[in-house]
Parts: sequence; structure tokens; C-alpha cells
Amino acid sequence: MPDRYARSLLRTGLTTTLAAQALTVAGLLAFDTLRKRDRPGRRLPRAESRVIDVDGGRLRIYTSGESLYEDMLADIEAARSHIFFESFIWKNDEVGRAFKDALVRAHERGVEVFVAFDEFANLVVPRSFFDLPDGIHVKRHPLIGHFPYVLPRNLGRDHRKLLVVDHDAAYLGGYNIGALYADRWRDTHARVSGEMVVELSNAFIDYWNVAPGNSVPRVHTPMARTWSQNMRVHRNTPVDMVYPIRNMYLEAIDRAEKNVYLTVAYLLPDSVLERALTDATRRGVDVRIIVPHFSNHIVADWASRARFERLLRGGVRILRYENAMVHAKTATIDGRWSTVGTANLDRLSLAGNYEINIEILDSGVAAQMEEIFAADAQNCTELTLEEWIERPLVLRVSEGLISPYRPLL
Repeated sequence: MPDRYARSLLRTGLTTTLAAQALTVAGLLAFDTLRKRDRPGRRLPRAESRVIDVDGGRLRIYTSGESLYEDMLADIEAARSHIFFESFIWKNDEVGRAFKDALVRAHERGVEVFVAFDEFANLVVPRSFFDLPDGIHVKRHPLIGHFPYVLPRNLGRDHRKLLVVDHDAAYLGGYNIGALYADRWRDTHARVSGEMVVELSNAFIDYWNVAPGNSVPRVHTPMARTWSQNMRVHRNTPVDMVYPIRNMYLEAIDRAEKNVYLTVAYLLPDSVLERALTDATRRGVDVRIIVPHFSNHIVADWASRARFERLLRGGVRILRYENAMVHAKTATIDGRWSTVGTANLDRLSLAGNYEINIEILDSGVAAQMEEIFAADAQNCTELTLEEWIERPLVLRVSEGLISPYRPLL
């Protein structure tokens, strides 16, 4: 009898907890819908973009989707040999159709075109949009990974955003393809020319050849690679259980002497990364992180809040970007080191998905990244420890109910 009573009590407790979590999620989604309704657009502060000469090439950093898309389309129109195009989200709107049309025209004039996109991320896009002419090579990253599905290495999404045109130019960063991202989100992307183009070509080819999904035809790896000491490409490849981007961040933060400026869409650092950030503040480093006040995934927002108090107590400054989604995944340290890419500081990016970041050791690039951070900070409000501790009880309870799902995000 006691065992039966205990089992009944356990079932009741579990059912009550799950119901409370479901109601919390439903409430958050309802709140988010009301928050977004009729929200007026506003011009966001942006640092001026410019081309920077770096050792072995040139680099331009974009904070406006409109100018980014314009240059990407111009490079596609100028392609002569091959195009590698990879996007996590590819919307069926005026921007998405412009890219589709440009890729089709390139194919029609004899350019070999390779396209990769994530099926899960584009579930809401009509399947007919991805009907491309025969001869354009298409890799659809599988909806639910590949067999055996129980292995984490087989479940990673293709979260990368990459465009390589001939041997002339390559783009990577946070921008997906769609009108929403052109002017209503704050994101960061980079255009690279010179010797690093071959490294980004190789990154696309490695994904094409080894990741799940159709990989026909097999693409040959470039013969001539680079040993650049100033720029390096880091790629997370779940199928091979290789996740170097997390270590790239840890190594850079551990070297910081003056400042660490991070901009991330989703902040759910593991305990090691959290410790690296607070250790930096203890040795006098100015650590600041820009995050969206409200992101496009409100449940992820609530899950991330469990880390805020420890970061704030550790001396990390958290700046909340207001009235727009900041989707950038960037960092700059000590006026010397920077990174731009697709990886967020969460488990999905650092130990789950296919991601790509470029690491840059160049003072000119770091100076512009600091300018971009300063411009974004103008649109932020700083979260203080006192404000966080005094937040309403209902928020604390909601965060506690969501927190068990944090390891999944």
C-alpha cells in the first residue's frame, strides 16, 4: 500500500509539473505575440561599414542586411565558375526569390551551382519554392537527422550561412535569407576576399561531402590551402564529433587582458564558459555581453535567465538590446582578436549543430568590431544585479519551470 501511494503521489507531482510547464510556455508565447503586435519599426544605430585590408586579403563587415544582400547578389551575378550557397533559413519572399532567381540565372550561363539548406528550419516555406532546375545541385539537410537517430552526432541542424563565389569572395555570419532580416533585425556578416576564400570553399565542400543528406556529386577538396596565421576558419561538424568553436572562444577569453565584448542572440553558456568569463573579470578585464531583451524565441530567453545572476555577481555586464532582435554572433577582445560567424553561446551551437566562424587577428578589424559594439550599446539598457534580484516572484517561478529544458537549447 505505501508503494502504491508513493507511485500515485509521484504521478500526480509529475503531471502537475508538466501541466505547469505547458501553461508557462503557453503564457510566454501569448505574451510574446501581444508584445510583437503593432510594434513600430525604428531605425537602429549602426557603425559605418568599410573595407579593411588584412594580411592575405580584404574583409568587409556588414551590419545592414540591405547592403549585404546587394553585394551578395552582385557577386552571384558576376560568377563565372562555381557558387556554393548554404543557408539555415531561406524565405519565400522578395529577398529569397531574388536569390533564387540569381542562382538560376548563374546556372543558365554555365556556372556550377551548389545549394544547401536545412529542411527543419524551412518547414513553413512551400516545398515548391525549393524546386530548382535540373543541373543545380541541391543538398537538403534532413528533417530529423539520420539513422541511428538516438545518437546526438546524427541530429545536428545545418545552422550555417555561407556563400562562396568562384575563388573571389566568400560571405559568412548570422544573416539568413529573407526580407525580415534586411532591415528589422540587427545582425553581422563578413565578406572575405583573398587567400581565405579557399578555406571557406573547403568548409562548404567538407559539409557537402560528409553531412547527412544528398551529396551528389561529390566535390573535390581544393588542392591549395593556406596556413594563414591571421585568420582561421573553425567548423563544428557533429557527424565527426568535432566542435572547435567552443574551444576558440575559451582560448581567446582566457588570453584577455583588457576587454571582452560579446554579442549573442542566445546566451546559455555552459559552466566552463561561464567560469572563463567570470575569471576574466576577476583579473580586471571589462566583460560586456549584448543580448536581445526579447529574442525571437521567448522560451530560450527564459531558459537563459538562470545564468544571469551568476554572471552579474561575477562582474559581467549584460546589455539588453531594445525594440529589435539582435541576431549577431560576434566577439572582439583586447583590440586584437575578433570572430564573426553562425555559432551562438548555447549548447545547440557549441555542441550540437553544424556551425562556422572565422577567427581574425587584426587590429583594424578589431577596431571596427569595437565601433559596431559601441553603436549597438547605444540601443541597449544595462541589466544590474540589484534589478535582477528584485524581479517579480512570478518571473522567478516561470524561469524555474522552464530551466529543466535548458540543456536542450
